[in-house]
Amino acid sequence: MHHMLLALTTAPSPLPTPGLREGLSEDQITPGLWGFIMTAFFVLATTLLIVDMVRRIRRVRYRAQVEEERQAAAAAADIEAADDHDGLRAAGEPDAEGGEAGLEGNGQGQPADRSQPRD
Repeated sequence: MHHMLLALTTAPSPLPTPGLREGLSEDQITPGLWGFIMTAFFVLATTLLIVDMVRRIRRVRYRAQVEEERQAAAAAADIEAADDHDGLRAAGEPDAEGGEAGLEGNGQGQPADRSQPRD
């Protein structure tokens, strides 16, 4: 085994030839015009797909942000309406109609119950 390793390290390596091997032409080892056209097509298609994906992701994020803001505004409006209904709005604070909340009542400092119709 040792003799083989010694023989491999001392054996001269073949010199590289300056030209192509026999039977090969330059068209067989380079991509040529069609290879360039196909590579350019894939690069362009990939670029367009990435741009479209980024656009769609931005649109989805924007829609989610608008939806969150809408839900927060609706929740705030529901809370405000519930406060108005329960009479929890501070006296002297204007309500949505511009009137003074907390001033209506049954004359004993209790807010009027608006859920039951008056006779």
